Formats: sequence, C-alpha cells, structure tokens
Amino acid sequence: MSKVYAHRDLKICSKDCLCLFVCPTGATNNETGQIDASKCIGCGACAAACPAKAITLIPRKMPPQQKKTEEVIEALNKIVQNKILQLWQLNDLLQKSTSLEERKLWKALKHSNMVVLEDIMREKGYMLPESKNTHDFLESLKSEKDIDQKVVEQLLQSLEVNE
Repeated sequence: MSKVYAHRDLKICSKDCLCLFVCPTGATNNETGQIDASKCIGCGACAAACPAKAITLIPRKMPPQQKKTEEVIEALNKIVQNKILQLWQLNDLLQKSTSLEERKLWKALKHSNMVVLEDIMREKGYMLPESKNTHDFLESLKSEKDIDQKVVEQLLQSLEVNE
C-alpha cells in the first residue's frame, strides 16, 4: 500500500473534470466524485489532471505533532481569543450593514477569520483525530450515559494517538 492517497475537496471542485477518469485503479467514482482511499495507489494522476487543484495527496499516517513550548501555546491562545473577538465584531457589522457589497465583505472577513481560527486550533493540537486531546475527550465520554459506549470504544481503538 502506498504512503499517500488522493483526497478531493468538494468545496473547490468544479465537477465533471478529466481528473475523475484518469485513475488507473478505478478509485474514483465518476458519478459521485468520491475517491476510494482503499483502492488509491497514490500515483497522483488525478491530482495532476485536476484543473481546480481540488485533489491533493494525503499521507496515510500523519507525522507526530511537534511539541510546543508554553510561550508558543500562550501566544496561540491570545490569537484565538483575538480571532473570537473579531468574529463577534464581524457578526455585529454584518447585522448592521445595509448594502449587499458590505454584507459580502463582512461575510468574507468572517469566513477568513474562521479559517485562521481553525488552523490555530489544529496547531494547538485540537481538531486532530490523532491528537492526545481527542483521545482524552473520547475517554471522558465513557462516563456519559446518553452516548453509545460501543461507538466510543471503536473510535478509541481506531484512532492511534500520534503525539
């Protein structure tokens, strides 16, 4: 099995392109546009043929997350707090704006802040399935009565902690 597999980002895909037809193993489904990672050999033919650059090759096993000093974590926390404050402000501006152009601008700024915020949270070690934070969160769900414990156990067994 290859070290990488192809992944298609549906948000930027322009649909029905040549890239879905060049796969030598048939890993791409021409009707749904999905890529079957188990069939993908990581050759990159689909990624090279994609005019929208919506297909990227992703490692099957992620490298361990880099350790961060307390100073770095503190700085990331400050940036997160600032981004959250900016989102609140952008929500207010969006509600108060009267023209379509202004609303489009505030929505775009809000979206870019969300993207940066998500990236920072990933950098801090959250939102990564293989992080210790995710593992600890799943462990904490074991005591919840309303959650299917079999699913929690399956997730804990399938997600390797990579820290």
